[in-house]
Amino acid sequence: MSSAVVLILFFVCLMIAIPISISLGIVSILPGAFDSSFTASASYVVRSMFGGLDSFPLLAVPMFILSGIIMARGGISKRLFDLFAYFIGKKTAGLPCAVVVTCLFYGAISGSGIATVAAVGSMTIPFLVNLGYDKQFCTALVAVAGSLGVIIPPSIPFIMYGMASGVSVSDIFIAGVVPGILIGALLMVYAVYFCKKNGEDKEKINKEIDGLREKGFWKVLKSSFFAFLSPVIILGCIYSGIASPTEAAVISVVYSLLVSLVVYKSIKISEIYPIFAEAVRTYAPILFILASSIAFSRVLTLMQVPQTISAWILDNFSNKIVILLVVNLFLLLVGMIMDTTPAILILTPILLPIMTGVGVDPIHFGVIMVVNLAIGFVTPPIGVSLFVASSMTDIPVMQIAKRALPLIGYFLVALLLITFIPQISLILL
Repeated sequence: MSSAVVLILFFVCLMIAIPISISLGIVSILPGAFDSSFTASASYVVRSMFGGLDSFPLLAVPMFILSGIIMARGGISKRLFDLFAYFIGKKTAGLPCAVVVTCLFYGAISGSGIATVAAVGSMTIPFLVNLGYDKQFCTALVAVAGSLGVIIPPSIPFIMYGMASGVSVSDIFIAGVVPGILIGALLMVYAVYFCKKNGEDKEKINKEIDGLREKGFWKVLKSSFFAFLSPVIILGCIYSGIASPTEAAVISVVYSLLVSLVVYKSIKISEIYPIFAEAVRTYAPILFILASSIAFSRVLTLMQVPQTISAWILDNFSNKIVILLVVNLFLLLVGMIMDTTPAILILTPILLPIMTGVGVDPIHFGVIMVVNLAIGFVTPPIGVSLFVASSMTDIPVMQIAKRALPLIGYFLVALLLITFIPQISLILL
């Protein structure tokens, strides 16, 4: 069975709504089923699935998911937002900008774009709407800014890329800091433009911020201190060498539990079991996708698909700029139809040799890949962030997507800068 037939069958399975994990498993077994001489028999595929999951860095994923759920239930995002609103709330687009900054910080806690949209959006969207901001604008802003959760470290997609490429997870984490801040800054630029164009209800906003400031700086800081300290502890442990990303993920779980139970008392002991159950329900489907993605990527490698695609691109495109544009366009299209985890695990072995062949640093390419796929979070038909935001506001997904188009445009500008100015990603290394 040729590699082209395998890939076509894979997309056919997706089009007829077979779950992606099952689709990956089916097409992984088919080459060995039709050709007994092919190395990847059914037993080989099963062994690859189990063997691929036997990974220490992979343990960070369920831990960050659990930590994100605990902090969402514990009201961490609200305390972070209050701190940023205290300082910039009265400025033009101050509160929308505070939403973006909160997404940046919450992303540094949860490592997940979906968790960031859910935790920050559930609190900030009703708040901003009550202050007179357009509901569709607020929803689109949270959906797009929430995607920063997969770019700002610690990032679950970066962990996946580290597994697939062999690069240091700590290094790819560091590389994501400046790009994440750049994207956040551009989103805030659009928020300022939007608010200047459409106006703000300054009377309501000033009244709300005055009420917050009446509490006093120290009271607001005290309330948000432990929430603000969370990313500092997590990233500090990683970058100082005290803990690996996996160990830091466990630290984040323990820290978030202690803060929520003892300091803020926003979670009761009786709520711990439901939180753990929710984390298992969230991670289990991801685990199955991971296992089947790993097996599929190994089958593709045995069929020499990465080498074939790499040779075709390099034979037809000789200019480095053109190759980077082609790969970016391809990743943007993939992000629209495929979840981030399988996309990274499947495409990294295919595209990384092409990138290194034209002189792109593997860590730089990891940032390019994740930024591309992050845009897929807010583009139909998959657009998981759009669906999460829609579920919170009852606004149709396509309406949110339409309102998000200008924000996605700024995201694309950042992508081009990140792609063609490697120092943005590599400056801290």
